[in-house]
Amino acid sequence: MPAPIRLRELIRTIRTARTQAEEREMIQKECAAIRSSFREEDNTYRCRNVAKLLYMHMLGYPAHFGQLECLKLIASQKFTDKRIGYLGAMLLLDERQDVHLLMTNCIKNDLNHSTQYVQGLALCTLGCMGSSEMCRDLAGEVEKLLKTSNSYLRKKAALCAVHVIRKVPELMEMFLPATKNLLSEKNHGVLHTSVVLLTEMCERSPDMLSHFRKLVPQLVRILKNLIMSGYSPEHDVSGISDPFLQVRILRLLRILGKGDDDSSEAMNDILAQVATNTETSKNVGNAILYETVLTIMDIKSESGLRVLAINILGRFLLNNDKNIRYVALTSLLKTVQTDHNAVQRHRSTIVDCLKDLDVSIKRRAMELSFALVNGNNIRGMMKELLYFLDSCDPDFKADCASGIFLAAEKYAPSKRWHIDTIMRVLTTAGSYVRDDSVPNLIQLITNSVEMHAYTVQRLYKALLDDISQQPLVQVASWCIGEYGDLLVSGQCEEEEPIQVSEDEVLDVLEGLLVSNLSTPVTRGYSLTAIMKLSTRFSSLNRIKKVVSIYGSSIDVELQQRAVEYNALFKKYDHMRPALLERMPIMEKTATNGPSETVQTNGETDSTILDTKHLPSISQPASQANDLLDLLGGNDVVPIIQTTVPTKPASAGGELLDLLGDLSLTGGPTPTPASSVPMSQPPFLLDGLTSQPLFNDIAAVIPPMTAYNKNGLIIEFTFERLQYQRFVLSHLVVLFKENHSWLTWLMI
Repeated sequence: MPAPIRLRELIRTIRTARTQAEEREMIQKECAAIRSSFREEDNTYRCRNVAKLLYMHMLGYPAHFGQLECLKLIASQKFTDKRIGYLGAMLLLDERQDVHLLMTNCIKNDLNHSTQYVQGLALCTLGCMGSSEMCRDLAGEVEKLLKTSNSYLRKKAALCAVHVIRKVPELMEMFLPATKNLLSEKNHGVLHTSVVLLTEMCERSPDMLSHFRKLVPQLVRILKNLIMSGYSPEHDVSGISDPFLQVRILRLLRILGKGDDDSSEAMNDILAQVATNTETSKNVGNAILYETVLTIMDIKSESGLRVLAINILGRFLLNNDKNIRYVALTSLLKTVQTDHNAVQRHRSTIVDCLKDLDVSIKRRAMELSFALVNGNNIRGMMKELLYFLDSCDPDFKADCASGIFLAAEKYAPSKRWHIDTIMRVLTTAGSYVRDDSVPNLIQLITNSVEMHAYTVQRLYKALLDDISQQPLVQVASWCIGEYGDLLVSGQCEEEEPIQVSEDEVLDVLEGLLVSNLSTPVTRGYSLTAIMKLSTRFSSLNRIKKVVSIYGSSIDVELQQRAVEYNALFKKYDHMRPALLERMPIMEKTATNGPSETVQTNGETDSTILDTKHLPSISQPASQANDLLDLLGGNDVVPIIQTTVPTKPASAGGELLDLLGDLSLTGGPTPTPASSVPMSQPPFLLDGLTSQPLFNDIAAVIPPMTAYNKNGLIIEFTFERLQYQRFVLSHLVVLFKENHSWLTWLMI
């Protein structure tokens, strides 16, 4: 057969290919020739063919048929063959293939070879792709080479030992005696690999960590020599002596000093020297300073040293290199909780990073800015963050708005400032805020009694300017429905009141109902606001007309609301003022676990009501009777029943007749509750005794789940209150808490 082409010629030929198909054709042709040569056991050109095969492998073409040829080259006595064979083994083989186990004996022989370069090839291959079985078999040879005086072999043996420890951690103690003299080596390559080996051992074993802590003074001495040494052409990089070794030593010191007072004390001085003497004009020096900062922050360093480290990060923020600014912001974000005051000194620089063009830097600066907010700087920081919210990309608006909401809730200096800030966020980025922002702001406004007139006036002005921000429109609709009378009467004292008529207010709300920008949820808020104004405004006929129009809306939710409101006007008009009165002050109730209330712009997914602090509202018994008649009795079934007394109820009014057999005079003898089929639908409160409500001695009544369908859960808990107040306070508040306050009655 003619001699195969050389690797150089193959590369030149492949590069002349104009298309991918032409290149594949060349590769296939050459692979066919290589296979023919392998079949004929051509030892003369095996090395050349394997080299070409490795080049094809790097181009992405299959070369697995050359694996056994690599093993034949490794078994050869020629160094050139071994070199290509070991290179092919590292590229084409791995520990998942059983073929690699055939190399074990060859590698063992080469580790004991008389030539250091052959030993180096075997060490590199074992350290690259040795399996756990190979590592167990050859760990003894590696440990012997680690003790040799040859620097070339010691550095390779140290790296190979790192791989062995990763594969078989229990062999770690085998290398412990060999590590004693590694740090006394003058060769920087051996020092570097020795530090890598010690780092690996310390990270994997607490016992090794305790053992090597005694080496801290020696490591400090090596690092000091590197800093103080003069110019050395062999190790100099941009005027700094062996920065790679310095970084490795700093990482090892960080591991050794973490959680140990003595070790931390021993390295404080050298860390201060590195931080003050390292040149920062080059990227090499910045890398060393960054590792120094990380080491200072991880060990038990002195407070002055930590301030120095944070000042270094502050200088990084002024660097032109974006990568350096990014790592500085990330590091400051990690340390802001422990060294808050020191990071606060660089607040202006951090805020300036919000204007950076790089999105990664911008995001880190935003997160760090929120971490720096406290009660002292809340006004200034919110001013900067609101400006950032105005100009930032849409990707940032949601996170920024959420951060502003949380910071304002935690550190707001006054309720007016809190309301103004949230309204500014809703005006600027209302479409990007979290779903729970609307109920949270409504709760804030409700609890700020003295700010009702000011808030409703501000929101009315905002509606006149822009109705595209749906959360803002929803909050404004709710407030106008609750406090529309304050808006019309002009009772605002915080700013100059505006002159608004009832018709103008209704015009705005009706405009929301027909606007293409309004979502179905927003229309629901608007219709409910108009309904509430029927008890606050005198334009009752106009409101009735609007409500009746939407009784035939194609939107089922809107239609259902309108039908329910029409029923209030016609059949239950005497109850309308009580049902539509202003919301009482809300109290946040802490909920645990998955039952936490989550509201999505008015749509409540699950509601767990705590009625312990609900306000009491006294109403006549006849109104309560009418209110219970609304239930219809179709789907309301008590899931948990309590004991039912057997004594017949006395004539105590219509309300008590609804509740079953209640005794108000004597002490009934309770009988166990039983599930009895009923011809008539049961009422919500059937099965309750009157004793815990009317007697001085309160009995313990377990909570009752009154309704549990279609994602709505209504639970009753009981206290010793007047019975009428108890019933109405629970039912009325349930109506008001629900986004569609009568929806559950019509399901």
